[in-house]
Amino acid sequence: MYEREKQAIIDAALEIKAAGLIHMTGGNISVRMPNGHIIVTPSGMPYETMVPDELIVVDANGNKIEGEYRASVDTVALLHIFKNIPEVNAIIHTHQPYATAVGLITDELPACTTTLCNACGGSVFVAPYSSAASLDMGVKAVENLKGRKAVILKHHGVIAVGANLAEALFSAIYLEDSAKTYLAARAAARNGKVDILTGEEADAAVEVFKDYGQKPK
Repeated sequence: MYEREKQAIIDAALEIKAAGLIHMTGGNISVRMPNGHIIVTPSGMPYETMVPDELIVVDANGNKIEGEYRASVDTVALLHIFKNIPEVNAIIHTHQPYATAVGLITDELPACTTTLCNACGGSVFVAPYSSAASLDMGVKAVENLKGRKAVILKHHGVIAVGANLAEALFSAIYLEDSAKTYLAARAAARNGKVDILTGEEADAAVEVFKDYGQKPK
């Protein structure tokens, strides 16, 4: 079941690993299908050798529909996000270092680049600490996404979301790029002050991205 979608998830996992957003078997990816089934990566398995049959399919309550292995330990949090944000159909959870570092020094990554606005919808908020593999992780993620396509989990990593896997992938990767830029600027500035986009400029960057890429005729 869902062979094409499962392979797309594996490909995305390899891409975020190549981008340095995860290492070894860290992080997870989950995608909601139109019928409500959710595909989740297995817990603690290497992405380089992963095959579609090793991914797990569950229903909205976490009951296993297909798969031999145990789903990601964060599944309870991922299901909470899917249940509470209907427009989200893909979630990428990473341990990306630069965005995580931002969460240790501030409560918000401000709209410092157009790409952050393009991919994440504006500034990205930092959720208070919650334990991995807990429902609280999902609760705090939902509370702090605030209409954006990513949230930084304090002391932990990032939850990136999208209407589809491509959107969530854009969010995760460009969030890390913007976090690098922000931290470099903050370190270089004499007073630590970073120039950010105005509200109007940030809104315009969000809008222009809506027409990005090729659209079906």
